[in-house]
Amino acid sequence: MKSEDTPFEGGPMDGRVLPVLLGITGHPPKTYRIPVPDAAGGPPTVLVYRRVPRGHSGKLGLTRGWKYAYDPQGEAGSRLRWPWSKPDATPGGKRDDADG
Repeated sequence: MKSEDTPFEGGPMDGRVLPVLLGITGHPPKTYRIPVPDAAGGPPTVLVYRRVPRGHSGKLGLTRGWKYAYDPQGEAGSRLRWPWSKPDATPGGKRDDADG
């Protein structure tokens, strides 16, 4: 498997560079989740980073590489939004269905 040294920006991992495994397309995953154990023995906190372009080339505008930016909302922005989907009526993603 191939890996690429990918920089992290923002959050607790700011400024670090980690080797990230590349997928079959040659790109790193769109999201990178890092579980951080709780000191009190509770459930781990999960840090979520999203893949963003590192830069673009001059004339053609091709992506030069990828970096990860900290996403403090985590799971909230990870769901696909289809134009025909109904919006969530309650926080947490559960709809209030009066029909049953």
